[in-house]
Amino acid sequence: MKILVTGAAGFIGFYTSKVLLNIGHTVVGLDNINDYYDTNLKFNRLKELGVVNNEASVFNKICASEKHDGFSFIRMNLEDREELPKLFKSENFDVVCNLAAQAGVRYSLENPESYVDSNLVGFLNILECCRNYSIKHLVYASSSSVYGLNKKVPFSTDDNVDHPISLYAATKKSNELMAHTYSHLFKIPTTGLRFFTVYGPWGRPDMAMFLFTDAIVNNKPIKVFNYGKMERDFTFIDDIVEGVVRILEKPANQRIENNQFYKVYNIGNNNSIKLLDFIKEIELNLEKEAKKNMLPIQPGDVERTWANVDDLINDYDYRPNTSIELGVKTFVDWYKSYYK
Repeated sequence: MKILVTGAAGFIGFYTSKVLLNIGHTVVGLDNINDYYDTNLKFNRLKELGVVNNEASVFNKICASEKHDGFSFIRMNLEDREELPKLFKSENFDVVCNLAAQAGVRYSLENPESYVDSNLVGFLNILECCRNYSIKHLVYASSSSVYGLNKKVPFSTDDNVDHPISLYAATKKSNELMAHTYSHLFKIPTTGLRFFTVYGPWGRPDMAMFLFTDAIVNNKPIKVFNYGKMERDFTFIDDIVEGVVRILEKPANQRIENNQFYKVYNIGNNNSIKLLDFIKEIELNLEKEAKKNMLPIQPGDVERTWANVDDLINDYDYRPNTSIELGVKTFVDWYKSYYK
């Protein structure tokens, strides 16, 4: 298939592109390479895909990979209503994997406009292009953040998610509602994926795994929120991407026959890990104890996440299962190598 992967210079988008190429698909990667975090990391991910910096830095120009015949990249803003339809028209995609978004719970308190631009306006543009250019299936990133103040665990896609506690979560819930509307009105098969705390090599520098490792290595205290009384369903990047690719590759024909154009899945490890146990695992791999700065819970944070993945098992015979021990070791090994 020919697949558009948005957010291709991002953490999940980079890995998804790589796996799709290895399977034999043709991939067009799109990213605006914003400066929410270190752009060098984004450009280096693209280098791994064979796209050089000076090519990737030019807006609205398709550049070919030097490593993969099946990969090309374009720097573009999803909210660009003129350029995005041109791309869809010229490239004739079969399916779209929309992983681009303004990420981060805490940053949404400081810069709400960027979430509206990317996550709402940008997503609407994707939906319109899918509608107008006969896209067979739209798979898009949602987030475990949509569960907000839900107390019942593990979180199920059958649960009510009307109580988000960050603007980021609200935009992700909005994406699901928008997709539902387009699926209903225009019979576009859409699948939303609620990711649970993704970590691993090439991960985002604003997330706990990276922040803790970096601070410990550099003899700085780590910030431990809610005095350590947090639990997360930490999910290794390979497990996330395996789920994304399985869902992308399986035709939506059966759903169409049953008039089920809209679907949402959790992708998580189905296991809630105490934050202090997670930190211990990092300390073990670095052979160094963390200096802990115990702090109250941050606005927008939830105390616990835990994914029910029954639907993923039933529909795709798939269950993420990478242990926290293996996942943390793999990240720490990458970190040491990348930062020498």
